[in-house]
Amino acid sequence: MIAYKAKRIYTIGNEYIDQAYLLIKDGKIVEISTEVDKNIEVVDLSHKMIMPGLIDPHTHLGVWGDGEGQAGYDGNEWSAVVSGHVHIMDSINPKQMSFQTAIEGGVTCAQVLPGSSNAIGGLCCVVKTSGDSLEEMLINPCSGLKGATGENVKRTHGQNQNHGTITRMGVASKIRNYFNEVLDYKEKKNQAGEDFKVNLNYESGLKVINKEIPFRVHAHRHDDIVSVTRLCEEFGIDYSIEHCTDGHLIADYLGPRKSTVMLGPGLSSSGKVEADNYSDKNASILHEAGARVSLMSDHPFLNIRYFLHYAAVVHKHGLDMDTTLRAITINPAKALNVDHRVGSLEAGKDADFIVLGGLPLTLEGRIEKTYINGTLKWER
Repeated sequence: MIAYKAKRIYTIGNEYIDQAYLLIKDGKIVEISTEVDKNIEVVDLSHKMIMPGLIDPHTHLGVWGDGEGQAGYDGNEWSAVVSGHVHIMDSINPKQMSFQTAIEGGVTCAQVLPGSSNAIGGLCCVVKTSGDSLEEMLINPCSGLKGATGENVKRTHGQNQNHGTITRMGVASKIRNYFNEVLDYKEKKNQAGEDFKVNLNYESGLKVINKEIPFRVHAHRHDDIVSVTRLCEEFGIDYSIEHCTDGHLIADYLGPRKSTVMLGPGLSSSGKVEADNYSDKNASILHEAGARVSLMSDHPFLNIRYFLHYAAVVHKHGLDMDTTLRAITINPAKALNVDHRVGSLEAGKDADFIVLGGLPLTLEGRIEKTYINGTLKWER
């Protein structure tokens, strides 16, 4: 057993404990205490802060060509508007430099999603950011079904390839038709015998209809966000709104629904018409309205190394410190269904944590060390 002594430990579950020890054994947290047995090995970080490893709920780690160029662009299956049969696991390169970048940014766990070129884009997964193989890194092998609305789908399939929808109403119809077809598939499957032929495209949607996984839908503009909400409520499915750039414009609509929103990327230009209303106050406005807020990098569109910097900017624009820290730890952990293992520092959870030089979300609070499963993976 090893004890890490810190000036302050941010547990997230119980906010923080001063002059405390984080006790770890076999990659798991044993307890957090203000005293330890004299026979226990102590790592002295008494002038530092400890907090849980960051969790980024929306990334394209390992699938977007970092250090590989176009040969590594494996995030979008452009061959069809609807591609529920694909799984992002089959594109991830665990040795890609993006995972080292994540560790340097204090991100110990992340969801990897297909891109947003398709109305139905494929299955997502959640991984630790360190490991020799994908199987070793997986923490939730099927965390959602990716969907998308608006500009990207229209441009990819309607304008560039001329084999798909060219309007927002066309994109919405593709999503609606897909889930109606899934309902028909479900009925036929329930009535069929052993000779039933499985359709992987519909099996993904069936997981959503059966509420085994949520529908994770790319939507920037306010009207697309409302369309997403309406569609998901129509089918009674769980969902998250990815990006939700215009959320602050319709906070009174999203708040009472306690909508799950993944906000970002920040620290970057509004590179498309849909992001024209971007505001760093989005998170604080939506949180105050009642939405369930998490922050995300959308790596590589915000380099994941600066995920904590983005959180600091959001804090500066109105989101209190405790809520901001939750938005990059326990909130995404819950949204990704991995909070039983990560997202806070509690007995029995994985020993994923970072060491900061000072208070979080300040200049002094830069990341100095990153630990995953109790093992030091990077230090400044």
